[in-house]
Amino acid sequence: MDAVRVNLGNKRTYVAGFLQFLTLYGTGTAYVITTATCLGAIMKSNCYHKKGHQYPCSYSGNLYMMLFGLVQIVMSFIPDLHNMAWVSVVAAIMSFTYSFIGLGLGISTVIKNGRIMGSVTGVQTASVADKIWLIFQALGDVAFSYPYSILLLEIQDTLESPPPENQTMKKASMIAIFITTFFYLCCGCFGYAAFGDATPGNLLTGFGFYEPFWLIDLANVCIIIHLVGGYQIYSQPIYSTADRWFSKKYPNSGFVNDFHKVKLPLLPAFQINLFRFCFRTSYVISTTGLAILFPYFNQVLGVLGAINFWPLAIYFPVEMYFVQKKVGAWTRKWIVLRIFSFACFLVTMVGFIGSFEGIISEKISGKG
Repeated sequence: MDAVRVNLGNKRTYVAGFLQFLTLYGTGTAYVITTATCLGAIMKSNCYHKKGHQYPCSYSGNLYMMLFGLVQIVMSFIPDLHNMAWVSVVAAIMSFTYSFIGLGLGISTVIKNGRIMGSVTGVQTASVADKIWLIFQALGDVAFSYPYSILLLEIQDTLESPPPENQTMKKASMIAIFITTFFYLCCGCFGYAAFGDATPGNLLTGFGFYEPFWLIDLANVCIIIHLVGGYQIYSQPIYSTADRWFSKKYPNSGFVNDFHKVKLPLLPAFQINLFRFCFRTSYVISTTGLAILFPYFNQVLGVLGAINFWPLAIYFPVEMYFVQKKVGAWTRKWIVLRIFSFACFLVTMVGFIGSFEGIISEKISGKG
């Protein structure tokens, strides 16, 4: 928001801030859904192992969502990003672990099948309209693949110099994008090659894989640990903004500004702020409630990807680049970037429409 305000003015700052916080909030909701799905997958995996793959193992995700919410309420009182380096390290290790497990299971299944499943045209549908909706939804899911763009400047702001923060962040971004793209392509391609049209939306929870059950459990535990930290990384910017805004608005309020010492049995004494306790608890409850209301993994990711992709990852950076580099109208660079921005806008629109239609269809059909 600060970058947009300095380069593009206050009006567009409000738009950028609204979209950024909406995406952060939505990502937290998606993490609640994913965690519940993974916990359910662990229970199902153990059930299938004990009672056979045909046994009707079924578990409600609502309880798991509420448990995840309780954990996040406790974790929400970690002060800010500066104190969360350990969370990022643990999340990164977990991410590598489950990515390698998913990739390894995909490759082994292709070898076991002795052939590549599926086709170049993708999933077969009953009608052309259904196919178009799925393509639109898939574009939204792809757009969600790089949501860190909404946190890039916030993370850069926590770095120390020398070397200059922007140089460190540029190097880190290039490495991260390369590694992330490698795993996305490999897991996506080998997952589809392993299962074809029956490929589940979430490779490690959709039960294409049943055995070894302990490896499926390990992968899902890694995802859960990753998302526990990830939820906080995406929530802290909202927490810190709320803290600053209310402190500025109500400088004399004891509820907003005072800290109280609390001592619980078996725990060391700690400081608590009543406003932070109420706001952060309400925030976590609201994301959990929304996840329970719309527990549709792929469709929710598609909507979030569409909202985030063009405005925050493309439009605002391109517009700020024009201002910073003083790019003149109708120059070659201006025309190329405008065409690029418009193409990405079309991707965002079709991704949003397809994913939103998917959510409505799932809700009407009573799935989830």
